[in-house]
Amino acid sequence: MKILIHGLNFSPELIGIGKYTGELAAWLAQAGHDVHVVTAPPYYPEWKVQQPYSGWKYQKENWQRVQVIRCPLWVPCNPTGVTRIIHLFSFAVSSFFAMINQIKFKPDVVISIVPTLFAASTSAWVARRSKAISWLHIQDFELDAAANLGMVHSKNVMMRLAIQWEKSVLLRFDRVSSISTQMVNRLISKGVPKEKTALFPNWVDTHSIYPLPTRDNPYRSKLGISDDHIVVLYSGNMGAKQGLGIIVDAAKQLKEHRKIVFVLCGNGAFRSELEKSANGLQNLQFLDLQPLEQLNFLLNAADIHILPQQSGAADLVMPSKLLGMLASGRPVIATAHDGTELANVVSQVGIVTTPGNVDALVQAILQLEGSPELRDKLGKRSVELVNNKWGQEIVIGDFQRRLMNL
Repeated sequence: MKILIHGLNFSPELIGIGKYTGELAAWLAQAGHDVHVVTAPPYYPEWKVQQPYSGWKYQKENWQRVQVIRCPLWVPCNPTGVTRIIHLFSFAVSSFFAMINQIKFKPDVVISIVPTLFAASTSAWVARRSKAISWLHIQDFELDAAANLGMVHSKNVMMRLAIQWEKSVLLRFDRVSSISTQMVNRLISKGVPKEKTALFPNWVDTHSIYPLPTRDNPYRSKLGISDDHIVVLYSGNMGAKQGLGIIVDAAKQLKEHRKIVFVLCGNGAFRSELEKSANGLQNLQFLDLQPLEQLNFLLNAADIHILPQQSGAADLVMPSKLLGMLASGRPVIATAHDGTELANVVSQVGIVTTPGNVDALVQAILQLEGSPELRDKLGKRSVELVNNKWGQEIVIGDFQRRLMNL
């Protein structure tokens, strides 16, 4: 099949949506499909265009049998609600021309990745002009997340108009998928017919991420952490919706527990604020985002993984970083409300606490710190769950079969 993918984020971004879109394109190309991607230069999570790419011109490259067209993109140094909208809109405008040029490719399928919905209308139009199947895949509900996190007012006139526009875009596609059951249900509540929806979860490459012993781990050695310490690790983007301040608060409460060490690994708009809040703490260390080839060692440096989310984001976002945590065979502590997708998953393999409740988080850490048997039991469950549901071959293989049957 000829497959055209249209999305803002792509490889070589190491985390988030770009990582998954890159892996999807590479897998489909390896399976024999002719894959083209219209995307932007890599910039996430640093919010800075990576070298040697440019944010001011179109660029082409061949990457793992995939033809990649990168479009100009404005990237704000300090992302806010308004600057994010301008940022997303800049890609919608610049990628419009690249997508029009792809009509001559004559794709069989056009896949649009959200964020950003601003660009999705172009994907649907190109699919119609090419007589191709159109598939919209939603990694994040932009409008809902912005409203729930207080970035926009959910009841003003502009927001109501935006919701109507969102619905009109969703209905232009032959298939609309998302990454969790509750997010698919949200699509249905937005007016997408149930028969047009699909579950397309994120995945993890279990050949790359798998359990290793903590003993002699290179990251523990690098950070000066001995084998008898308990490492509580967060690795991922450091943005507003992650609610990472609660980790610093927990570290403050546990500063006299010399055996427990917190490690925050990643970059993002919120990191400098976290570093200021953690100033003077001896039991908390920061790391920059690490190379992909080192990710397995990093995740296995942990005894406990921690996954906080702000209250408003927990039912809208199924954090992709969870799958790597599970594949490493370590227990997870997540902050999420009962009944959310995140809570339903983590309750099987770890401990769930209420968002914002630092005392409950501290107690969960102490419970796991004091029971190596429980940590081992939950870690084994994590690996089993990933292997059965979220292995890369399982998830993308199923997606390919559905594409072929449309």
